[in-house]
Amino acid sequence: MEKRVAIVGAGISGLLACKYVTQIGFHPIVFEADDGVGGQWRHTIESTKIQNPRQDFQFIDFPWDSSVKEDNPNNHQVQEYLNSYAKHFSIIPYIRFNSKVIDIDYVGESNEEMKSWELWSGNGTSFGSKGTWHITVEDTKDFSIEVHKAEFVILCIGKYSGFPNIPKFPPANGPEVFKGKVMHSMDYAALDNQTAAELIKNKRVTIVGSGKSALDVATECADKNGLIHPCTMILRTVHWFIPNFNVWGISLAFLYFNRFGELFVHKPGEHFLLGLLATLLSPLRWGIGKLIEAYLKWKLPLKKYGLVPNHSFHHDMYKCTFGIFPELFFDKVNEGSIVIKNSESFSFYNEGLIINGEAKPLETDVVIFATGFKGDEKLRNIFKSPIFQNNINGSTNSTVPLYRQIIHPRIPQLAIIGYAEALSNIYSNEMRCQWLAQFLDGNIELPTIRDMEKDIKVWEDTIKQYDRNWKSCIVTCGIWYNDQLCKDMKCNPRRKSGPFAELFEPYGPADYNGLVQK
Repeated sequence: MEKRVAIVGAGISGLLACKYVTQIGFHPIVFEADDGVGGQWRHTIESTKIQNPRQDFQFIDFPWDSSVKEDNPNNHQVQEYLNSYAKHFSIIPYIRFNSKVIDIDYVGESNEEMKSWELWSGNGTSFGSKGTWHITVEDTKDFSIEVHKAEFVILCIGKYSGFPNIPKFPPANGPEVFKGKVMHSMDYAALDNQTAAELIKNKRVTIVGSGKSALDVATECADKNGLIHPCTMILRTVHWFIPNFNVWGISLAFLYFNRFGELFVHKPGEHFLLGLLATLLSPLRWGIGKLIEAYLKWKLPLKKYGLVPNHSFHHDMYKCTFGIFPELFFDKVNEGSIVIKNSESFSFYNEGLIINGEAKPLETDVVIFATGFKGDEKLRNIFKSPIFQNNINGSTNSTVPLYRQIIHPRIPQLAIIGYAEALSNIYSNEMRCQWLAQFLDGNIELPTIRDMEKDIKVWEDTIKQYDRNWKSCIVTCGIWYNDQLCKDMKCNPRRKSGPFAELFEPYGPADYNGLVQK
């Protein structure tokens, strides 16, 4: 009897998981709350574009259509690309749209029995336990409830949707005293283009946040209202943003995203000589970062508008918090249609906001929080079991502890795709899905639970040298990570044509095409 596999989510990760699981002979069911594929790309604002160069943001075996010429395609082009991928690989028939997963519950094994396991799922295999997952699904149209069963679950629910992070305010200082409109950027992005335009048109809009979504929303507001009603941005923490991936005429890929660039940083499980080399090269790494900072300060009016971060460029690089400025952003700032205010705190009053350090209150009609998401909470809450919810927290509350960024050692017969972040999440998640497919097919053996936990701790301790509050970004050692996946799959991790290319050429999706053939 064929084992049942369920996939939660039909975004990029869900499409990839379905493609590779069907490739090894399974017939999965994919639950998607929306009425189409694409995940968060179905709910982005009109002006959103990918931040990576197009050639880095693509599937390994499905390049962009030749009609797409832009280096950074927009959200409509991305949605069409994802739809084309789903149709090309016949993924659509496996998807149940308008099916929202409320929770999942593991049934058939006691907690005491699972605590005694030395191997994952009892014997280290994908279907080792007699337990099954019960998946509670709500139809988003008629709100009926069904419970489905599966022997293996793949969570592809993403981190940047569903659970918005809203700042907390003391009583009588929060949105409840404000007579205008308050919303999160997630809710703004969910509006259709016409409704979103009507919401901000001829309104005094204030954006709270300093990430990519904050910059995009501010630019869109400035386009709609110009100097008549300038858009105000309140920034608590300033991040490093770049105009494009070229600095002093050199692509960042040649500085960071090749094997030479990874020699500058310590890598999890590296041998003594590699560790010594990373230490010796650390001054060069520091110098490269300072050179990039100098370029950005020269190229852009960062100091003039209070946009010089208090931390290094590497701080944002290694946390995956740097990004690309929207087109014409500084034109909008220079003309005054975007006004930037740096403030540690603010509070609401009935007509707007009282910004710390400013004598005059800011009158506003609409406040949009572009303050991120609670990805850990979203992941934790999908589990019905309090024990599994606690397992998601991890031992240090710094990151969800995942072996190979896929498998939780203490949660059987389940994989998580799309939690860890890299330079290009589309092909890093494709690498994980290839690894997962080989594991489901019985071609990869897991170490003991304790050994997996030790490996997770090594990764955490190593990356925390560069990011003390590490959550999930593995951009410091993305090639090193892919090497581990390749070795597990018994594939050659060296993907280039020769020693020079292997050391200095950037790695991208095309390097891993044909990695595993069924």
